Amino acid sequence: MSKGPGLFSDIGKKARDLLTKDYNYDQKFSVSSTSEAGLGLTSTTVKKGGLYTGEVGLLYKYRNTNVDLKVDAASNVCTTLTFNEVLPSTKAIASFRAPDFNSGKAEMQYFHEHASFTTAVALSKSPTIDASATIGAQGIAFGVEAGFNASSKNLTKYTAGISMAKPDSSSAIILADKGDVLKISYLHYLGEKQRSALVGEITRRFSTNENTFTAGGSHAIDPQTTFKAKLNNHGKLGALLQHELKPKSLLTLSGEFDTKALEKYPKFGLSLAIKP
Repeated sequence: MSKGPGLFSDIGKKARDLLTKDYNYDQKFSVSSTSEAGLGLTSTTVKKGGLYTGEVGLLYKYRNTNVDLKVDAASNVCTTLTFNEVLPSTKAIASFRAPDFNSGKAEMQYFHEHASFTTAVALSKSPTIDASATIGAQGIAFGVEAGFNASSKNLTKYTAGISMAKPDSSSAIILADKGDVLKISYLHYLGEKQRSALVGEITRRFSTNENTFTAGGSHAIDPQTTFKAKLNNHGKLGALLQHELKPKSLLTLSGEFDTKALEKYPKFGLSLAIKP
């Protein structure tokens, strides 16, 4: 399923992940286990402010089918069914949340050597249809995405993007929010082992004439420890330190400071994910 230029959501993903992934300003603890029969169980507790929330997840893999079931503290049940190779080079995904059955969604993904297509339909009283297409070759990909509301017969979104990937770098240009937001990102790896990287992203919102520039990077201090940091032109400085206690068990410490308002309390987060 990984062949070809990838999905439209993959455009700019590497730079986006380096700037956002694993940054967490709550207290989070999770324990996961997997059996030889393909059954996975995950228990997660999050403290946000003075409130605690919890979630239990169950993942079962059988041949080309994945069943993902999640139950939270409010008794909401979210179920996702994934069927790989339901047709050649095709993946089908169905999801719904109980008791809100209007949240149901059906999605089909098709992967080709030089293109990919996705179609998703929201199964509600006011259905929306989202579709995307990506074409590319030799590290260059171009994609478009659009959403349509069947009841109002209006476009809910349209986005376009282009990306270029090389062994040591990745760049992307995305025009989003119905043409109101322009995002340009560039990521560059340092060294052949790609243990360190630098990234920059410029966001321009035309309706408000607002510009945001974010620079960041990551560095592997040793095989088990990674340090990441980012800073934008509004003075928000974020940093995290992630350490692998043992294979697949991660301890992450993160924080955010407003360098233009030092009187404000900084944000701190702690995440511990244990996989026996």
